[in-house]
Amino acid sequence: MAHTPHTDWLAAAMGAAEQQGPGNLLRIVLIVMVVGCVLTAWFLLRGYKQKDD
Repeated sequence: MAHTPHTDWLAAAMGAAEQQGPGNLLRIVLIVMVVGCVLTAWFLLRGYKQKDD
């Protein structure tokens, strides 16, 4: 197994990161979807809250 200097490894990682494609878009879509699910659950479940009158 050949030894690769850290600078070469970092340069290769940076090059691969630039060619990722839809990574940021997918991350934003997933975050919006999770936030939407949480808000929907809160909206639906708040009607089931029992009041202690």
